[in-house]
Amino acid sequence: MKAIEITKPKQLTKIRVPSPSDPVAHEVLVKVHCVGICGTDVSSYLGKFPFFDYPRIPGHELGVEVIAIGEHVTKVKIGDRCSVEPYMHCGNCYACRKGKTNCCENLNVIGVMSDGGLCEHFLINAEKLHPSSSLSYEQLALVETLAIGSHALNRLNLQKEDHVLIIGVGPIGLAALEFVKLAGVRVTIMDMVEQRIKFCSQHYPIDSSITVSPHKDMNEEVKKVTNGDKFSVVIDATGNSRSMSNALSYVAQSGRLLYLGVTTDDIVFPHAALHRPEMTLMGSRNALADDFVQTIELLENGDIDTKSWITHRLRFDEVVERFESVIDPSSNAIKAIINL
Repeated sequence: MKAIEITKPKQLTKIRVPSPSDPVAHEVLVKVHCVGICGTDVSSYLGKFPFFDYPRIPGHELGVEVIAIGEHVTKVKIGDRCSVEPYMHCGNCYACRKGKTNCCENLNVIGVMSDGGLCEHFLINAEKLHPSSSLSYEQLALVETLAIGSHALNRLNLQKEDHVLIIGVGPIGLAALEFVKLAGVRVTIMDMVEQRIKFCSQHYPIDSSITVSPHKDMNEEVKKVTNGDKFSVVIDATGNSRSMSNALSYVAQSGRLLYLGVTTDDIVFPHAALHRPEMTLMGSRNALADDFVQTIELLENGDIDTKSWITHRLRFDEVVERFESVIDPSSNAIKAIINL
């Protein structure tokens, strides 16, 4: 069957791989309809993602169809449209025993640590599929990104009086924004790309925005927006070590900072920046099964609408030729979807 691999940094290759075998007990064979291109795929393509080995078939944001099932599968049936929870956990480590399968010590994320869904068909454990009778394959391919936002906001447990700053409003920042909006708290966005600021202003009821510029004192900009208080919650979704290091200076006394992006670089800050405000510093990784279920319900009910997200669509046979142009910042892409 046909597939596309990242052969080495900055090289995509069309390949042929053996078709999967029939599913065994608890397995499902799925047909891939849609694959989302996310920041992890871009970082892996550029050689900047810490958990990626080459060569690798990418693809973990997936909208798939069940075409065969193995024994003992009851969660899905043939013909079901599903989102894929791409985090394969061991079930035995400390994190798994605590129910934190998203940060399993032996975690295997398909499309990152093992081959993913940028191919025609693949096998997967039925428990990692989340069906919907009403969502399109494109919507289902966006569920994983949104579930990451769901998980982050569940960790933060926002209060009505919180004022949240989201730094970096690419797809992961947008996912966080969706759930901040549902929480009904004040929200400010910050980005260095003016087009992203405009996109959010057009599609979301944000309270204020800050455009990052080398000509501005960002600490003063933050004080203006918050009347000198800074933000009770800061979410950094950039994956940029400089931004993540600076983010502490935007957090109010007793506030919380959550890192939602990933970087291979060191994050550096003076201890006093953390200690003086008695700040809570948090990480948020991947998502749990309940986050997928919650996200699908919100999409089905219309509480989340992602129509404006998909700005670029590619056919499978266009990926190798168009990938670089789509991920170039000048394309102003919010989310690109590959249709198989």
